[in-house]
Amino acid sequence: MTVTMFKWSLDRYHEALVKGSIREDDRIELLRGDLVVMSPEREPHAYYTSKVSDYLRELLGTQVKVREGHPITLPNNSEPEPDIAIVQPLGKEYLNHHPYPENIFWIIEFSNTSLEKDLGLKKSIYAEAKIQEYWVANLKGSELKVFRNLSNDNYTEELTLTTGTISPLPFPKILIEVQQLIFS
Repeated sequence: MTVTMFKWSLDRYHEALVKGSIREDDRIELLRGDLVVMSPEREPHAYYTSKVSDYLRELLGTQVKVREGHPITLPNNSEPEPDIAIVQPLGKEYLNHHPYPENIFWIIEFSNTSLEKDLGLKKSIYAEAKIQEYWVANLKGSELKVFRNLSNDNYTEELTLTTGTISPLPFPKILIEVQQLIFS
């Protein structure tokens, strides 16, 4: 017996949201056409997301919009909800659509129980969508993984940091303290 899986398109997914077939509080995200249940957000995860978002807002000011846990729309039938997306400050344009890849400076995920998904499926989805930079804060391992420099839908540079500073590619003069992201 062959099992055939139903793949969701972005349009079908949005229709289901509008009709209420899928509720916005169902804690699912669309990844490559599959509805994937998101891990429950525990206290450390919520704390770090909020704390780091505030830190980035202080550093980057009005040149960006720091979004916490909101969808981004990607061309590979994906609409993930990254913990933090640093995007262009397009104001009311986001009433019409979530940020597209060309609106995204970089993405940060905090991993407590989702490390395998964040370093596997999500990393490849973000690379395919041409997200230029992707950071994963491993809360259990107290390290920051940085993925950047795309080639053939793959990140060619991977850094593992526990101390020091890092500058995101779109903001080379901004120094972000690694300890502010992993709090080891």
